[in-house]
Amino acid sequence: MKRLALNLFALALVGSVLPGVVRAQEADRNIMASMEGGSQTMIARDIAELGNKCGLPLQVVDSHGSLENFFGVRNRHNTQFGIVDSDILNYLSAYRGSNEDVKQAIQGMRIMLPLYDAEVHIVARAGINSLQDLRGKRLGVGQKDGTAYLTSQLILDILRIQVTERVTGSADEMIELLRQGEIDALLKVGNAPMPMFTDGRVDNSFHLVPITDEVLHASYKPVTLPAGTYSFQREPVKTIASKTLLMTYEYGSEKNAYYRNSCKAVADFTNLIVGNLDELRRVGHHPKWKTLNLTEIPKGWEVGQCVRKGLEPTYEVSCTQTESADNQQYLDLLRDRLRK
Repeated sequence: MKRLALNLFALALVGSVLPGVVRAQEADRNIMASMEGGSQTMIARDIAELGNKCGLPLQVVDSHGSLENFFGVRNRHNTQFGIVDSDILNYLSAYRGSNEDVKQAIQGMRIMLPLYDAEVHIVARAGINSLQDLRGKRLGVGQKDGTAYLTSQLILDILRIQVTERVTGSADEMIELLRQGEIDALLKVGNAPMPMFTDGRVDNSFHLVPITDEVLHASYKPVTLPAGTYSFQREPVKTIASKTLLMTYEYGSEKNAYYRNSCKAVADFTNLIVGNLDELRRVGHHPKWKTLNLTEIPKGWEVGQCVRKGLEPTYEVSCTQTESADNQQYLDLLRDRLRK
């Protein structure tokens, strides 16, 4: 755990040199989302579409995972939003009281909105029927410092399970290593059904490992994947889920023009998302919009002042209708019409 905390702070220091580079981008508003798995990117694009319709363009920036997104918001210029898994917040919360470096690294980070639950998947061959069976095994955990990498470390630390190796790599590499027997199990975090487990490469010789350890419920929500979520899964399987959040920075002091403009961006997009939830649930590209619960705020973390500003009853977003926005509205109307 201590080594991971130092790694987190090291990434924050690396990120601190990025603003001068990113200023070359023309976009005034950016949202960072992990490209692996697609769920974060789909949610980010739905949010960007709301902005486009209002004449407030928002650029979606691909990343390697939630950790990069967190420190991207912290350090990158014109990056007001990042989609982040709550496991990172769990790690940082554990250290901010005792580690001054971590405390400084996360200063000013704020919750914007809670989004969706991301289920923990552990796929394995016969013989691995619980987390305890992972002792001495080789576990695939995805990209280094990605969501699954951090989640696996947290879970193994809590349960004091020693694996032989945590193997890193892309989603496709993990699937192939599992099929070839080079790893004994694969851990991924994302909303079910995850595309990497539905394309036929994972067959009936594999199964989902249930996660029933009650000690994990202090950090995760217990959930059940219904029978048939995947073709190789005939029965309901108990597992856990972490909350995925939209994070921002505290621009509420409005101490300069950049802070004022960024605070307005946060307030505007908070207002747009909350005010258009019915539309997002109806036509959003990701089904998780239908299960959004905006009240599930992680303990120990604050909601930003600019977020609250955007929720005030008198707050209005000044939309600038442009030709591109009108064209986007036409395409959206056409898409809805063709669905009928």
